[in-house]
Amino acid sequence: MKVVLFCGGLGMRMREGTNNAPKPMAMIGDRPLLWHVMRYYAHFGHTDFILALGYGAAVVKDYFLHYDETLSNDFTLVGGNRDVQLFSTDITDWNITFIDTGLKATIGERLMRVRKYVEDEPMFLANYADTLTDAPLPEMVERFRNSEAAVSMLAVPPVSTHHVVEMGPDGSVSRVRDFRELMTWENGGYFIMRPEIFDVLREGEDMVPHAFDRLIPNRKLLAQQYDGFWRAVDTFKDRAEMEEAYNHGNCPWMLWDSARRPIVPAQRS
Repeated sequence: MKVVLFCGGLGMRMREGTNNAPKPMAMIGDRPLLWHVMRYYAHFGHTDFILALGYGAAVVKDYFLHYDETLSNDFTLVGGNRDVQLFSTDITDWNITFIDTGLKATIGERLMRVRKYVEDEPMFLANYADTLTDAPLPEMVERFRNSEAAVSMLAVPPVSTHHVVEMGPDGSVSRVRDFRELMTWENGGYFIMRPEIFDVLREGEDMVPHAFDRLIPNRKLLAQQYDGFWRAVDTFKDRAEMEEAYNHGNCPWMLWDSARRPIVPAQRS
């Protein structure tokens, strides 16, 4: 299936100092956030990408036009010259279409502007370019395939380090509990879509909530709950935490790299 990735955000909360790179190009280890998202899909055999670009489009294009396979693959340098023999590769089987969808377009408008590349597909995948997960994509696709929904989205528990305070009218606290204990779910992206989505998109509106609100009355929006690893890398703090996880080899989202996935202890029988 084709994969549409929304790459046009300014990423103001991600920046540090004079760094003006778009958010999808924030580095985690030797590769940008966008690459990690793409590798997740490629791990499951989905290597036909459509990048809906906006702010920083030239940075994204330049990165892939001058892609260096040696940064994330072992190789032999023969005779000390530029004869490089790679042991494995990342993107040689990828097709990447780069589409400038405007600086200020909403997610819904960006999707509309790549319509011609996916509207003839029975289904296609779409996602934000700043979210990481180890969710079981084949099972999600199969559940969606067997449904009548136009769109499926990952539903994840809210990610917050804050606590919820319950109190009476006089301010006396009756309970303090972890935010994740609330019986609520968050839009986690990792969308699976049928071309019906284009019937409910409008210029000047966004996909969430406007287009999704039009799907709900006809039960055309499917949520797939997942309480495993999921993380939106929205801020510099988020990126720093993912960088630390990368440096310690604790990367649940890197399904393609057994050396960086956390080791799950064997259960005693």
